[in-house]
Amino acid sequence: MGHRIIRKPKGIGTITEMFELTANRLPDKEMARIRRGNGWVSYTYGQALQRVRKIAEFLQKEFGIKRGDFVALVGENRPEWGQAYLGILWAGATVIPLDARLNDMERRYLLDFADVKYVIASGRYVPEMLEARKDLGLKGILSMDEHEELPSFATLDERYSGIDRTQVSPEDLAEVLFTSGTTGSPKGVMLTHRNIMSDIEGVYQVVPIYEEDIFFSILPLHHVYECTVGFLSPIYIGATVSYSRSLRPDHMLQDMRDTRPTVWLTVPLILEKILTRILREVSKSPITRRAAFNALRATSKIPLIGRKVNRRLFKPLHERLGLDRLKFMVSGGAALPLWVARGLEELGFKVIQGYGLSETSPILTVTPPHDPRLPSVGVPIPGVEIKIFDPNEEGEGEIAARGPVVMKGYYKNDKANAEVFTEDGWFLTGDIGYLDDDGYLYITGRKKAVIVTKGGKNIYPEEIESKILESPFVEEILVFGAKNPDTGDEEVQALVYPNLDAVRDEARKRGVKPNDDFIYDLIASEIERLSKELAPYKRIKRFALRYEEFPKTTTRKIKRHLFKGMYIAPGEKVKDSGIEEKE
Repeated sequence: MGHRIIRKPKGIGTITEMFELTANRLPDKEMARIRRGNGWVSYTYGQALQRVRKIAEFLQKEFGIKRGDFVALVGENRPEWGQAYLGILWAGATVIPLDARLNDMERRYLLDFADVKYVIASGRYVPEMLEARKDLGLKGILSMDEHEELPSFATLDERYSGIDRTQVSPEDLAEVLFTSGTTGSPKGVMLTHRNIMSDIEGVYQVVPIYEEDIFFSILPLHHVYECTVGFLSPIYIGATVSYSRSLRPDHMLQDMRDTRPTVWLTVPLILEKILTRILREVSKSPITRRAAFNALRATSKIPLIGRKVNRRLFKPLHERLGLDRLKFMVSGGAALPLWVARGLEELGFKVIQGYGLSETSPILTVTPPHDPRLPSVGVPIPGVEIKIFDPNEEGEGEIAARGPVVMKGYYKNDKANAEVFTEDGWFLTGDIGYLDDDGYLYITGRKKAVIVTKGGKNIYPEEIESKILESPFVEEILVFGAKNPDTGDEEVQALVYPNLDAVRDEARKRGVKPNDDFIYDLIASEIERLSKELAPYKRIKRFALRYEEFPKTTTRKIKRHLFKGMYIAPGEKVKDSGIEEKE
């Protein structure tokens, strides 16, 4: 049971050693590409190595960077971001990847907190860094793009020849990444070269990725999921990464069609939206096409048919999306709802789920490709141990992990370190779940999000959200516990962001206007229908509509902490302005 080990690890100690080995072995192999203007810009491993050597030389000679110094990195997803990351490490320094989606004050706070004095930034963020230079005393800024005042990658190419990599230890810090997650204040996660390389080699032993693969990258590179699995793992095997220009649907679709990737890293929310969009388009198509599509889906559910046949059945769909060569999608960052996983499999797509945290480099478990067992998040990768702390009668408890992938600790935060590490070295994830008899892990919810009823029962919002999201009329939902001011009891409430396209289509069919009352009643009937599969104490007692997307983390999870203390009063149908005011 569990993973089949498909190959042995290479035993590489540091990220820079890994990159050097691959670049010397495959100097002419395409490493990364991105669309710019009407064409694609591409870098080979050899070209990237030359750029990395020059960045490191500049950092040491001009900025005086020494082994262990911190250098911040901020920019969009692009090949040059990866070159900067590797250049910082090549100089022996530590990368501080900054979230490009934060506002400038948030980034300044992190620069100040981490005592950063040197930054590599893309042209878009250079003005902000120049302002920060005055306030924070930054000593040096290197621009990825040409700039009048600052040295840039173009000037490096002209003036420097490059240096050999600085020798570092596997125990040296590779990066300190700041994550606020869904619960608030940022924490600096300290990851060593050993942490990250252990994760890369663990995944390499069990997931079938190869030199010929083309990865499609849409998730932010500063986040450890995309950085480790979508950027560094391809380097380990010598694969190619194709970057989408942005998350705009038209950009993504065009870039995906041009790329025709074999591996795609994504998150559940994006997969939900893709599946929902496919099904909605089919529902609006002529009846003959709908009937043919539904017949194909019904055929694909027959166990003996298998995914290869499903791929053939839905080949036109795969080709239209640019996914006709796709071997599998990797879903991480949050739990993938069962209905989404099954829906995608019925359409011939293979989905591998990964589970982990920034603090674990990030992958702890992946679903074995030969035996995924939905809705499990799989079994531990080689080198990782998983244990359930304080399990209840059903075996549910807090998930803990141990192994070389677990972080060194939080930067300048002894209190947080004491909270998450046990005396015998287990890291407490804050997630609730259980293990089956074969060691497969199942996630139930987040410890901090749990709702405790008056009768002492635990309710996990994620379970309810996953069920209600099966409705085509619900785009997003946040389930939370709210204290009833009259009784003092904790009750299950929800905020719902409706799928307005689907709602308008339904209103058109019924010949009515899609106003607040219609939308509220439609969502109420959907919640009632889907909640029949939930235990009575888990059902939503009251909900309200909102007509804006929820604020989210980098990995597209709703920031729950922003809604702490929320209460929906009787008769309250909308939490912000009504639909009429939005149109």
